[in-house]
Amino acid sequence: MIDHVSIAVRDLKAGERFYTALLATLGMSKLREWPDAAIGYGKKYPEFWINRRADMAPIAADSGVHICLRAPTREAVDAFHASALTVGGTSDGAPGYRAQYHESYYAAFVRDPDGNRIEAVSFVR
Repeated sequence: MIDHVSIAVRDLKAGERFYTALLATLGMSKLREWPDAAIGYGKKYPEFWINRRADMAPIAADSGVHICLRAPTREAVDAFHASALTVGGTSDGAPGYRAQYHESYYAAFVRDPDGNRIEAVSFVR
């Protein structure tokens, strides 16, 4: 149903450093770039885009986008979370099971440097 998603970042170079490392943990790489405008990541085609919005106001902790990406394993979820913390993100929920969603729901939540909330989830036990 969804072909791709795009999120805004104030600093495209900082966003590139963050998302290149973060998305590599889920098997995605940079596939397309419009200099100083946008970068597309994916496995076969650009399915996750970051777009430069230099004048964007800081995102409040109780708002912003929430995107959940599927991870192939729990180890990938763990790597996703660790990578985010290494490249300037913050934890918004450490890796672990969330039985309130589903008995096999293993996820981690992070905030990118702009405050966007990104989640990785695996249903593999």
